[in-house]
Amino acid sequence: MPLQGFAYLGSMAPRSRSPARRVEALRARIRRHDEYYYQRNRPVISDAAYDRLVLELRRLEAAHPELVTPDSPTQRVAGRAAGPFASVRHAAPMLSLEATRDNETIEAFVTRVAKAAGGASDLILEPKLDGLSVEVVYRSGRLSSAATRGDGTTGEDVTANVRTIDSVPPTLRGTRGAAPAMVSIRGEMLMSRSAFARMNRALVVRGEEPFANPRNAAAGSLRQLDPRVTASRPLRFVAYEVLAARGVTFTTDAQVLAAFRRWGLAIPEHVERQRAVEAIARYHRRLEGRREQMDYEIDGIVLKTNALDARARLGATGHHPRWAMAWKFEPRSETTMVEDIVFQVGRTGVLTPVALLRPVDVSGVTVSRATLHNLTELSRRDVKVGDRVRIHRAGDVIPEIVERRRGARRKKARIPAKCPACKARLSRQGPFLRCDNRWECPAQLVGALRNLARDEAFSIAGLGEEVARRLVRSGMVRRIPDLFTLTAADIRRLPGFAAKSSAKLANEVARARRVDLPHFLVGLGLPGVGRAMARGLADAFGSLAALRAASVAQLDAVRDVGAVEAATIHAALNDRRIRALIDGFVRAGVRVRAVREAPTRRAGALAGRRIAFTGVLPTLSRAEASRLAEEGGARVTESVSAALDYLVAGSEPGSKADKARRAGVAIIDERRFLRLLRGGSG
Repeated sequence: MPLQGFAYLGSMAPRSRSPARRVEALRARIRRHDEYYYQRNRPVISDAAYDRLVLELRRLEAAHPELVTPDSPTQRVAGRAAGPFASVRHAAPMLSLEATRDNETIEAFVTRVAKAAGGASDLILEPKLDGLSVEVVYRSGRLSSAATRGDGTTGEDVTANVRTIDSVPPTLRGTRGAAPAMVSIRGEMLMSRSAFARMNRALVVRGEEPFANPRNAAAGSLRQLDPRVTASRPLRFVAYEVLAARGVTFTTDAQVLAAFRRWGLAIPEHVERQRAVEAIARYHRRLEGRREQMDYEIDGIVLKTNALDARARLGATGHHPRWAMAWKFEPRSETTMVEDIVFQVGRTGVLTPVALLRPVDVSGVTVSRATLHNLTELSRRDVKVGDRVRIHRAGDVIPEIVERRRGARRKKARIPAKCPACKARLSRQGPFLRCDNRWECPAQLVGALRNLARDEAFSIAGLGEEVARRLVRSGMVRRIPDLFTLTAADIRRLPGFAAKSSAKLANEVARARRVDLPHFLVGLGLPGVGRAMARGLADAFGSLAALRAASVAQLDAVRDVGAVEAATIHAALNDRRIRALIDGFVRAGVRVRAVREAPTRRAGALAGRRIAFTGVLPTLSRAEASRLAEEGGARVTESVSAALDYLVAGSEPGSKADKARRAGVAIIDERRFLRLLRGGSG
């Protein structure tokens, strides 16, 4: 039986004797097959037949180089990127969607849209695709540029990589010489589940690390420095919004989607137009029921006002458009059994009850543990060993018990009277159990070493949790300062360490013996003292000796330190164990640099400014960027508020960028940050 549409596509037509005509005919047929494959999901010829067409076109172009054009299907892979991606400003802001999981919010949204439209208004309903948001720009019908969403205002220039993706046509089809002067199109870069599974199998066979899920795979594949790697990955672009345009006008979103199809772009499947809340709810239930059968990831539905003039009247906040809403599905969940309930000792001595579960796969992640938070929650939820529980990943990330069914042989969790790690007696503080043995407790000592090694503290590369456990278990580190007495020969006695790795860690420890005051205070683990407060204390007192001698009133006078924090810090600095710890650091050779000994601050555009960082910067680690900012006279903070002067945003910036936009804070990239450090204009 012939494949549907095979004869219609002219596959049996005689070949033209003219190379130029044959080349044009081949390109037209390949583009038509691309349309059937990428837009309609209905391929009409086999992969082998498609490959033969492309191979014939390649041979003709090789024999007649004068016939090669930039928009030919053979010109997808066009060389190698020169280095890290440049920043590019979007034609219009790429905003996030306001999201909800309750009917009442959806009803309020429908009412608000109807009011703006002057009556009941059509809404476009479509699946909420779980991929990577991308902007593609066409000028005079030709693909001009492409960028990731980034912080919503600027993104990474991935034009070279996007040109290799078959579902992004190099020229807009069907425009017949009347292409828009410019059109900026927003869409989602996806990888289907089936393609993801095939790609991961191939990676494993080659001995490479597989991706965790299709979204990560899509993001990682698009951000390759070599476009040829992107070309080898099964990516698919789905268009759903015009961000900006010149030379073309639309009155409805339905017209936009129709134009996308006409131009050769794929659009979301299962698109509907509805008005009534009941019909919208049915659509939501129907897609949630089909979720696991679809070949791509979705996590809800999107409601968009169809009339574009109503969109203009509704407007947008600094974070999201008021004319669109995401109605999320409930997080994926699975049922399993509680095999035990244990108590885990944290860095501060607080014990957390943890349910040990029969391992179960939830959305591609094996879950074997779930926190029960504290004694009050343990009692309220009435979870016992032997119960059947339903697990979901909160935000599709954190495992959480959301429901339990009593088991036939239930066994109550045994509340410990002594610390599981050091056997010291426990104290009860409200809903919490606490071990007050501090660093004599091995579990708290491991946590303290991990805190010490953080970039915000002593910044000791290679001192992860497992290495910290080995150091404590071996007896090499019985008190925190013991770390700074270790030699490479000592470290080499640990399991898993050879000459090179032990020397490397020993060098890191030796380098960390000289530390500035703010980082020392973070590493000390004083309650409530993070990076910003540590910097404030260091600026106010200048040296560790002056800080240790400070009164509560003097501490309270420090900016960002309130009365409660002042009393807590004062009590901690005068605690005999903290005093002994600080003295132990000194005896072990640790030198805490006073502020006046720190590198001279440059008086530049950052002097006296508050600055925060978010996302992954192209060339700097977070610790390096913070150090440079502090040396330039800035105050680095973790929080975002109207008092902030700059937010430096890298890729995947998260909620800080949204907060900064709402607060009117200037968002800059790494390049502008470095320019400010050099005294240039922001």
